[in-house]
Amino acid sequence: MTAAPMTLRSLGLALLITFIWGVNFVVIRWSVDDAPPLLVAALRFLVAALPAVFFVPRPAVPARILWGYGLAVGVVQFGLLYLAISLGMSAGMGSLLMQTQAFFTALMAARVLGEKIAPWQAAGMTLAFLGMAVIGAVAGGDVPPFPLLLTLTAALGWSASNLLVRASGQANVFSLVIWSSLIPPIPLALLAGLTSGWDTLAQALANGGAMFWGAILFMGLGNTVLGFGIWAALIQRHGASRVAPLSLLVPVFGMLASALVLQEAFPPGKVAGALLVLVGLLLHVFGARFFTRAPLTGPQG
Repeated sequence: MTAAPMTLRSLGLALLITFIWGVNFVVIRWSVDDAPPLLVAALRFLVAALPAVFFVPRPAVPARILWGYGLAVGVVQFGLLYLAISLGMSAGMGSLLMQTQAFFTALMAARVLGEKIAPWQAAGMTLAFLGMAVIGAVAGGDVPPFPLLLTLTAALGWSASNLLVRASGQANVFSLVIWSSLIPPIPLALLAGLTSGWDTLAQALANGGAMFWGAILFMGLGNTVLGFGIWAALIQRHGASRVAPLSLLVPVFGMLASALVLQEAFPPGKVAGALLVLVGLLLHVFGARFFTRAPLTGPQG
């Protein structure tokens, strides 16, 4: 089926979803202030899975793909991201650094699938990792080393899920997201209980106020079910090459929301590092348009 051109309505929907995904980092910050981060992640996926699994058909993928995707996204990607933010990673920088998944995906695809890394992709990676080095050097305690490592490992989990999506063939990605959300709650809750204590988990559940449960619903329903549902529909209608690059707006919205809502400071050195990462991402995603006549392709998040 030929991809339809982007309409203003579709563009508006895509911008709305990238805005929701960007603001989600601020919501994560709020939620992990009130409860153990791994419990919050478990609740987010529980809300995403139920009751949606009763209305969405099971994806036509092997069990290993379903379980692998659920563990990669739920436990590694979001479990570690929530933990990193609770330990000091700022919402704005977290939204930016998670986009390094694009580079990790290219590197993993080269290793596992034998795909070649184009020169512009290598240049983009170099710029982005140089930007992260600048951020690490000038930000000091604002970007603590351990949360930074957790965030990059979370991005690696996202990359692994990208390869699993490729391995799923023509399976419905939205269906895969919903059904795989059944998998993370149990291991995340067990890890939360073992690391934070079962009494702490019980108190967090009993004392969670309207803002806490509102954050859980936003992350589970708005960010996951609504977000991925609309995003998958847009990709099916207009093609990945038109829709997926718009996800680069997620860290833009994330950093703006973090600055406005959480008063996150962005000194010159931090801004310079962030710009290097963004330029690297742009080169990685759009380089094919400038250096070859090949259609734009690339890993999807």
